[in-house]
Amino acid sequence: MAAPLALLALLIELVVGYPDAIMKKIGHPVTWMGHLIGFLDKSLNKDGAPAESRRRTGAIALFVLILVVGAIAFIAETALLLLPFGLIFAGAACSTLIAQRSLYMHVANVADALESSNLVKARKEVAHIVGRDTAELDEAGVARAAIESLAENFSDGVVSPVLWIWLAGLTGGAVYKAINTADSMIGHRSERYESFGKPAAQLDDLVNLPGSRASGLLIVAAAALTGGASASGAWNTMVRDAGKHASPNAGYPEAAMAGALDVSLGGPHRYDGEETDGAWLGEGRRDLKAADVQAALDVYGRADGLLIALVFVLVAVTAIL
Repeated sequence: MAAPLALLALLIELVVGYPDAIMKKIGHPVTWMGHLIGFLDKSLNKDGAPAESRRRTGAIALFVLILVVGAIAFIAETALLLLPFGLIFAGAACSTLIAQRSLYMHVANVADALESSNLVKARKEVAHIVGRDTAELDEAGVARAAIESLAENFSDGVVSPVLWIWLAGLTGGAVYKAINTADSMIGHRSERYESFGKPAAQLDDLVNLPGSRASGLLIVAAAALTGGASASGAWNTMVRDAGKHASPNAGYPEAAMAGALDVSLGGPHRYDGEETDGAWLGEGRRDLKAADVQAALDVYGRADGLLIALVFVLVAVTAIL
């Protein structure tokens, strides 16, 4: 178990994030993974190939991605831990796989734009964190998109990578992030990726199973500590509505957040000009506003604090034993 690495990663990312100077100079590990995924897609995903062939090449691409990322991460982790204060350096490397600080800032920017009645800016801000069409979203649509992204990304951008770092260190966290990035890039249903991206989508569903349930429970617990939020509403809505989501995982944190705030999330969305049906999660208000986004951020902040406290306790107990 690598609980100390997980704790260091959480604390470093919370305080420092990923500095812009480093981003401009060398990019980000996720963008490096994205370049490799793009190369594998271009090299192996041939137009006109039969579906079964594209599924096989998609599995090969996923295997190569995991092998390359896992090997580099293992070598880097081993080397870093040999250095003086190597645990801190390895924790800093792990922190690049977590997005708690940047997620909060992105969603807070949406809330600020809505609060100032700048719908055009709010649409631009929310477009950074969602894949749906945002150009015609009204205030409620922007707020809903921001809250849904906050809840879902708490799972796959914070809780899940922390879990895999805790289980398998930098190597586990990096391999998880590679799978999750592959799902984001090639795992969606389209003519090009329906078969090629299926292995990535299926594996992403699997590796996110524990994190999604844990994130839902953390949101329930956080709601109990947040004024105006409802823990019982979060629990009841998660139990009742999580399975209605098209994703086997995203429904848990999203339904929990909907119940905590007594709002409705989900519903129809528009992607690439086409409307897609989606189940509603929660039975509360649908006319969401900036205050609802801020309320979601309050719940998120406490849920993240509970995660850090939980990992701290695990580290302390392990040290005592």
